[in-house]
Amino acid sequence: MLLIKSGTLVTHEGSFRADLLVEGEKISEVGADLTTPQAEVVNASGKLVMPGGVDPHTHFDLEMFNTVSSDDHYTGHKAAAFGGTTTVMDFVPQPAKGALRSGIDAWHAKADFRAAVDWGFHMNITRLDERVAKEIPSLLALGISTLKVFMAYNGRLRLLDGEIFRVMQLARDHGMLTMLHAENGDVIDILVSEALAAGHTSPEWHARTRPAWGGVEAVLRACALAAQANARLYIVHMNSAGEMDQLNYARQRGVQVMGETCPQYLFFSEDDLRRPEGAKWVCSPPMRAKEDNNALWAGLTKDQIQTVGTDHCPFFFDGSQSIEYEGKSMSIPGKELGEDDFTKIPNGLPMVGDRLPILWTYGVGSGKLTPKQFVALTSTNPAKIFGLYPRKGALQPGSDADIVIWDPERELTYGRTHSHHRTDYNLFEGWKLKGFPEKVFLRGTLIVNGDEWLGRAGLGQYLVRGEGQFI
Repeated sequence: MLLIKSGTLVTHEGSFRADLLVEGEKISEVGADLTTPQAEVVNASGKLVMPGGVDPHTHFDLEMFNTVSSDDHYTGHKAAAFGGTTTVMDFVPQPAKGALRSGIDAWHAKADFRAAVDWGFHMNITRLDERVAKEIPSLLALGISTLKVFMAYNGRLRLLDGEIFRVMQLARDHGMLTMLHAENGDVIDILVSEALAAGHTSPEWHARTRPAWGGVEAVLRACALAAQANARLYIVHMNSAGEMDQLNYARQRGVQVMGETCPQYLFFSEDDLRRPEGAKWVCSPPMRAKEDNNALWAGLTKDQIQTVGTDHCPFFFDGSQSIEYEGKSMSIPGKELGEDDFTKIPNGLPMVGDRLPILWTYGVGSGKLTPKQFVALTSTNPAKIFGLYPRKGALQPGSDADIVIWDPERELTYGRTHSHHRTDYNLFEGWKLKGFPEKVFLRGTLIVNGDEWLGRAGLGQYLVRGEGQFI
């Protein structure tokens, strides 16, 4: 047994002083002045006690552009834990041929023995025929209740609007949720061809060929499809003020749509792609303008956005050089692959370990977010939406003892050393933080103690998810 005493508990409903008793892997009691002689006592006086973070949007061990994302299901989970996140959700690519089940089995083979925190899967639907349509309901028995579709990546991932509509209908009929990547693939293809023909190859053209209006139009189109299908919809990685406008427009008219943003869209802009190392900021969809940063912050403050994920998908900036990770030298080809052509830069950023510390300092610390909003956006709301609440995202009897003891007074200069991503850079290198995880428990087991890693590969459990909530 474990007794966490004298801390201030922070939940999506508010903050209060209480003790937590953990028996086995579960929280068994929450109350004042708890005493249990047999329990190991952790003194949390002066600290905050929060539910472990839930990151609904990650990509580990993902093949792209003749390389692979540099965090696998161990290294990425370890980075998540150091940042206070104890549950992550990854996306299973649909196999080019054959059954969805074969893709799920392949992803389990990657994740099961490596997982260091608890995790679940979303299923990408990038090819739809009658066989796939008939198989989709069987995903529920495999713990997958979410389907992701794309309006971009023509010839690879994109479905036609009618196919997306059919996926939404299937999701509606079986208590599932459709997730959607909102960009206009046709416009992107034309603009990319024009840019290359004109000799524009630098990283900023990644953003210029994926204009914000394409995302705005795609969000509205997706909401219209969801309204006509009477289906729930979740828009991933929202990045512009116009997308926020469309989300609000649809929700005000009764469409069951929810939105996610990510830290990169709160802090960075297209200007960062113009830096000498601009490839570090290349992700899809791209960063927009400072005005969009401000609009997204306002959306979080006003509870108009439901979650903050990460879209974590890291690559080396210079994969020709090795780094040391857990005492071993290693390198993986990375963003240098697109040195002379922005279309060949692997799209993605390291972010899973940064999300909570950065949002705390620059969200809560600046007064943009309250502590309860912080917990809601990064833990409770994702748990509710994706069918994990109250097992995850809560500090109540019966919940998993995924607990973060947070030191609100700790000051540090952040960067690669603290983030623990397996890559050669961090977008927040040198940023000053106040507030950081001190101890992280996964189902009652201490896996992070200050700067010490106590977790291990295989400790994480696969989460069988049911139908989530609309919030």
